[in-house]
Amino acid sequence: MRMKRALLLILFLSCLWCAAPAAATEIYAQQTGKSCNVCHLDPAGGGELTAAGKEFAASRTAKSEAPAMGGVAKIVRFAAGYLHMLTAILWFGTILYVHLVLKPAYAAGGLPRGEVRVGVLSMAVMGVTGALLTHFRVTSLDMLLHTRFGVLLLIKISLYLFMVLSATYVVLFIGPKLKAKRREPVALPAGSELTVDELGSFDGKEGRPTWFAYDGKLYDASASRLWKQGVHMGRHNSGEDLSEALKLAPHGPEKVLAMPQVGTLSAGPRKAPLHERVFFFMAYMNLSIVFLIVLILSLWRWA
Repeated sequence: MRMKRALLLILFLSCLWCAAPAAATEIYAQQTGKSCNVCHLDPAGGGELTAAGKEFAASRTAKSEAPAMGGVAKIVRFAAGYLHMLTAILWFGTILYVHLVLKPAYAAGGLPRGEVRVGVLSMAVMGVTGALLTHFRVTSLDMLLHTRFGVLLLIKISLYLFMVLSATYVVLFIGPKLKAKRREPVALPAGSELTVDELGSFDGKEGRPTWFAYDGKLYDASASRLWKQGVHMGRHNSGEDLSEALKLAPHGPEKVLAMPQVGTLSAGPRKAPLHERVFFFMAYMNLSIVFLIVLILSLWRWA
């Protein structure tokens, strides 16, 4: 009798030792957003599984039995992640610098080539590396559609595609219209007062004068070596009111006041054309999207 009890005790302990831990816990319920009774017959969890629970358990088993990622795949994933983060810093940093420091108005006379190149290259790299990272991270369509990570990833991808479409529209359609006014023939007005629209013709291109406005007055920089082709230091364009932009210059106003004064800037109201208003709307819209994407990354990491 004692031998029989000892054997039963050993068998019971062996079962406890060999029992596999349950794969479904409240953590999985939090990740999927589903309650326990979706996978278990008992609403409190545990015990016999429903059809959905058996399917989920089978998928967990298949995932645990899947071969580990090879060395080459790990290197590719690491390189893609590194380039993705580096490009995001470059792209978002450029957007923040343009909007918060230079202001979008500096590009209203035409999109600078440097910013356009950075934007196009960044979008291409972000798209390729993002697709690779999604391939490594998302294992099934169910994970993409029914988990918090997957839903946030879909939102992030949608915002990225929207930025790409809006940037494409600005580069192909808005940009040429912004530059069109600079190709119009110069027509000097009878008086010495110019509106902002009239000043746009004095852009220093194709032999036109290099004029700009500062503090309500017009200055001629055509003779200056620092204003070749109507551009100063690769950043400030003539034919515009540079009162705000020149406040950020390393020199004082004496450099501007030393140039010939050729007139005054009209203080009358100026209604921007439709394409210019669309440009400003899209510029600040993309800035808002940047903050939304950073919010999604914060939700992934800390929420």
